Amino acid sequence: MTPTGWFGADPGNSEYIDNPYPYYRRLRAVAPVHRTPVGSWRVALYDHVNDLLRDPRVGMRLRDGGMPEMYRGGEEAERPRRFMLLLDPPDHTRIRKLVSKAFTPRAVQAMRPRIQQIVDDLLSRVDGEIDVIDDLAFPLPTFVICEMLGVPADDRNTFKTWTADATYALLPAVLSSPEKQQRALAAGMHLVAYFSELIADRRNHLGDDLMSAMIRAEEEGDRLSMEELLSNAIGLLIAGFETTMGLIGNGVRALLTHRDQLSILQARPQLIESAVEECLRFDSPIQATRRITHAPIDIGGHTIPEGEAVTALTGSANRDPARFPDPDRFDITREDNPHLSFGFGPHICLGAHLARLESQVAIGTLVQRFPELELASEKIEWGRSLFRVLAHLPVALGRRA
Repeated sequence: MTPTGWFGADPGNSEYIDNPYPYYRRLRAVAPVHRTPVGSWRVALYDHVNDLLRDPRVGMRLRDGGMPEMYRGGEEAERPRRFMLLLDPPDHTRIRKLVSKAFTPRAVQAMRPRIQQIVDDLLSRVDGEIDVIDDLAFPLPTFVICEMLGVPADDRNTFKTWTADATYALLPAVLSSPEKQQRALAAGMHLVAYFSELIADRRNHLGDDLMSAMIRAEEEGDRLSMEELLSNAIGLLIAGFETTMGLIGNGVRALLTHRDQLSILQARPQLIESAVEECLRFDSPIQATRRITHAPIDIGGHTIPEGEAVTALTGSANRDPARFPDPDRFDITREDNPHLSFGFGPHICLGAHLARLESQVAIGTLVQRFPELELASEKIEWGRSLFRVLAHLPVALGRRA
């Protein structure tokens, strides 16, 4: 019989929100495949999550393009739902192909000098103490995605709260408070209004940015509807900095709470790529991803029927001792590290290469330039986002190198 319950890992448990990893450990032991009290399914083991994300019998929507009943809120028609990551082929393939050229490894590597310039400029402004979130982790990816989209960087503080609140639109109403659902709806309306005006202006001033490329595609044929244009502009903006902000913040915090690993990185800066991969595994900003079954599938001796919502707990998979030896140990020299923080399969994160590069440059430069940096406060304050993103991370810098 399939176990049913939250097993402590529920949205109403503040201890789970603050530190989900002990709860994941329990799930892996007592209910690696289970149904939640609201009817959705969850899987917690690495092999199960990996298999689910690769399975061609799952998607982001029902086979008819709709959503399961639990995801159909009263505001469904008012929210743009055509972001490529929330679609299945052929629409997902068509839209992703349009924007993917901007996120290839070669295109991203060409941005390294600009990313380094932004980081150098941001760090030149700090003295004595830095809030890693406000002074580095938020402005860096915001500048980058704004430049890519052609969005005025001066507007970044305008939509900072909107993008955090809008992440809750990814949850069904039964898993979120009415307040957060209302904030998500209001944020979505603000973002739609903002981008509608921006797109109208950009039509008359096309450039070589990603927004202009999407507009040209729409005007050259029926490749993008207005809803698709709005949804993907908003989605790329949110995905472009919300999760990278979390990765940089969580990564710096992990290093500062594991001083031995910080010392290794400062002595061997060439380990920055490995260090960022371990930051992604150890405490990823995205802890789960949802799929919907298009046919019955068997996972761990349980049959999940067609049309069911399944949450793949990637944060749990990344700490599964069956795949990662000593998984609760933060080890930047870990060589075999196939974490699932960017997902897998056709919906693997489009911006994975960019997020990696931004984090490597930001974290690597910070720890080398300030060899004596230390946490200024042990207090943890999470931000407004659905994702695991710190609100603040005050750090004492000490002397410059």
